[in-house]
Amino acid sequence: MQRSEREHNHRDKKKEIRSNWSLIVSKWISSVIVDPRQILAGFLTVTMFVMLAHMIKREHFSSNSQVKMSTTTTTEKTPFEDTKFEDQIEDLVDNSRLWADDAPELKPCWSKPSFEKTDQSEGYLTFSLTDGPEYHLSQIADAVVVARSIGATLVLPDIRGSKLGDKRDFDEVYDAKKFMKSLDGIVNVVKDPSTKISAKNLAVVKVPTRVTKDVIVETIEPEFKKKGNVRLATYFPSVNMKKTDSESKIDSVACMAMFESLELQPKIRGVVDSMVERLRTLSRKSDGHFMAVDLRVDLLGKKGCLELDSSGSNTCFDAHDVAIFLRKIGYGKDTTIYLTESRWNNSLSALKELFPNSYTKEGIMPTDRKEQFLDLDAPTLEDVIDFHICSESDVFVPAISGLFYANVAGKRISSGKTQILVPTEIPDVAAAPDHYISDYVTKKNHLAYSCFC
Repeated sequence: MQRSEREHNHRDKKKEIRSNWSLIVSKWISSVIVDPRQILAGFLTVTMFVMLAHMIKREHFSSNSQVKMSTTTTTEKTPFEDTKFEDQIEDLVDNSRLWADDAPELKPCWSKPSFEKTDQSEGYLTFSLTDGPEYHLSQIADAVVVARSIGATLVLPDIRGSKLGDKRDFDEVYDAKKFMKSLDGIVNVVKDPSTKISAKNLAVVKVPTRVTKDVIVETIEPEFKKKGNVRLATYFPSVNMKKTDSESKIDSVACMAMFESLELQPKIRGVVDSMVERLRTLSRKSDGHFMAVDLRVDLLGKKGCLELDSSGSNTCFDAHDVAIFLRKIGYGKDTTIYLTESRWNNSLSALKELFPNSYTKEGIMPTDRKEQFLDLDAPTLEDVIDFHICSESDVFVPAISGLFYANVAGKRISSGKTQILVPTEIPDVAAAPDHYISDYVTKKNHLAYSCFC
């Protein structure tokens, strides 16, 4: 009896639910038939809310992207991965200045000085080229100036790299015949001295680079006269090549030695040329233009890179810093970049994410030359290749301050390749590349401007 009553009540509830549901549906249908404008109004209201939500979301992410540009670390997602944002950067930058034409090639201001045989002694001046090509230019200039001043015969130097055991003959790197010919009439040069030189008849003199007349007269000449021969060792109290008031006057001997005497021997010249040609082939989307960035991972943690300059700014920039800098001044993802790092390093990935066409020597050097030229224990040839590719690229970006930057700048100034862009932190979304041209160029304060006009 109770069970029958429960079943009856359950059937009554189901009927009530069906009845209510039918009533709701009939009212809805009635409303559609009677007043379709309500449906349209509802649809428009929902659409407006969706659009408003989308706008708020888009504004939020756009704002975050601009903030992250100055605070992103190498482990964070870069703000330029958004294609729309990348287009915004390119719209704000004058791309016509990205690959500026070379300036007219400068002409030497010096004249070849006369050579008086009566001023020549029987003694010799010996020296070594050390530490890398950025040092060689100054070492050659100092040796030639000193040898001419004291009347010594210059002995062709050997080349000693920064690592123990990395020692080479001069003609393994540079063209010895052209070197001797360029100095003909300036100073006598020989490959080997005709008389034996020993510790007894050799004075070792250490002097600061860009040696002055006073240092020669007061320090070097007395030792040379006493011993008969002198070995010159130069040190570098400064890592820039800014001209001083005393160097504003042309020193023809120093200019000729620094900018005219050193040329690569043919085999190395051929490797450099083939790598430059390879980079231009890879740069078809930018009409063959490519950029060289001096970015050496092993130097970033050293003292010189950890210190700030006189203005409180960084003196070195890592791969992430360089990538953001280049994007902000308008360089796109198709830009071809040559890096002075010889082999690929994971710390370079932040740059490659924004600039996929980034290469090290290992990536573009002819295969049959790698064994000879890529040697971790004797990196002199790698350094020489870097120096010359950076001197010949369409754009040069010195991510590390120092003598390499300074002497590459000098070579570029002399050949009219003045597109040297110095990285810095840019607070804005975008900026013109012209604002970051090296002071060596804009202020014409490089030593090269004392030699060329």
